[in-house]
Amino acid sequence: MRRINSVSMPLKGEIVVDADKSISHRAVIFSALAQGKSVIKNFLPASDTLSSCSCLRQLGIKIATRDSEMQVYGRGLSGFSEPHMVLDCGNSGTTMRLMAGLLSAQPFLTILNGDESLNQRPMKRIIEPLGVMGANIQARQNGNYPPLVIRGSRLSGLSYQLPVASAQVKSALMLAALKADSETLLSEPQKSRDHSERMLTAMGADIAINGQEIKIKPGKELQAAEFLVPGDISSAAFFMVAASIIPGSELLIRNVGVNPSRAGIIEILNKMGARIKLENERTISGEPVADLIVSYSRLQAIDIDGAVIPRLIDEIPILAVAMALAEGESTVRGAAELRVKETDRIAAISTELAKMGADIREQPDGFVIKGKPDSLQGARVSSQGDHRIAMSLAVAGLAAKGESMIEDSEVVNISFPRFWDLLNTISS
Repeated sequence: MRRINSVSMPLKGEIVVDADKSISHRAVIFSALAQGKSVIKNFLPASDTLSSCSCLRQLGIKIATRDSEMQVYGRGLSGFSEPHMVLDCGNSGTTMRLMAGLLSAQPFLTILNGDESLNQRPMKRIIEPLGVMGANIQARQNGNYPPLVIRGSRLSGLSYQLPVASAQVKSALMLAALKADSETLLSEPQKSRDHSERMLTAMGADIAINGQEIKIKPGKELQAAEFLVPGDISSAAFFMVAASIIPGSELLIRNVGVNPSRAGIIEILNKMGARIKLENERTISGEPVADLIVSYSRLQAIDIDGAVIPRLIDEIPILAVAMALAEGESTVRGAAELRVKETDRIAAISTELAKMGADIREQPDGFVIKGKPDSLQGARVSSQGDHRIAMSLAVAGLAAKGESMIEDSEVVNISFPRFWDLLNTISS
């Protein structure tokens, strides 16, 4: 349980958010597939990413950590060992889906299990295309829900159109394609985050990208590399919205990854009238990085759908808070993917913001919000076990009148262990 009081003063200061979760996952998994020692600086030590590390260790990969540096001793595409136990993916869908792609081509049996929440998340979206490649994967409820039983097989390449843009599905298929016996061609309806393409290309994989099409030729071993993980824009988003809705605020958020396939939050907030400046733009380990200066502004309503959705899918709950305090009616459409995250995020954010007085109507693939500045009231709300819902409600609590209580607030450790400390730093 966490108590949040409305702030009476502007949010001011300079912060550095936790490292990018998506890049941290991929850096450690891809390093395990490489030949030799890779070094990862500023790895995110959150519950989800540590699940990936635990699974890799059980597969025979040596991982050493010292201060903020991680050393991963890769054993090549075929160097994994059969685990003696079930691999526990915790709450991490990224861990389970990427591991499923990786393990489908390994010559042994593995079982991937998760916690109660993860074992209710659909896996047929990866099981079916991996099955076309020749993978042998069994799962509960007609092959849709974990645990996953994977009997490693010889894989063939495929040509596959993803039904929805999904970086996790795309990455799982790319990992399987590295050990297939022929070329794989993947295409997406819209472009999803491209960390896997960038990282695997830098490590020597034979990957060609043409718009939303990705061609992977198998057979090339990955080379060990050094990575510096930038700050997570999905974590920065909570502070970007907080500074935008609390009058007089100005925050400097340093070292944020601004990869165009992830930066939809900046685009949408700017269209709502937010004041966001990018400074000190540079490229680190193949990823665009910048410092963000975010200042208060009166926000206006916006309609969101289409190609931008995959570029801000994780930020939609916090955008709902901005919309609730903007002037006019906002809509989100085409975001049905939110219903199969750690919780049903469409239902969760609609239910919890309504408790705080927001005029929000749930839709099958999004929601409609009639926004009004200063409209939120303190209330007792619940994260519903979802880290992004918890952090979104915390930001809403800063702008609400009176006191709010957030149940199950410790769930933020899944992706952003320092969230509460940073929030206290800028708001007290």
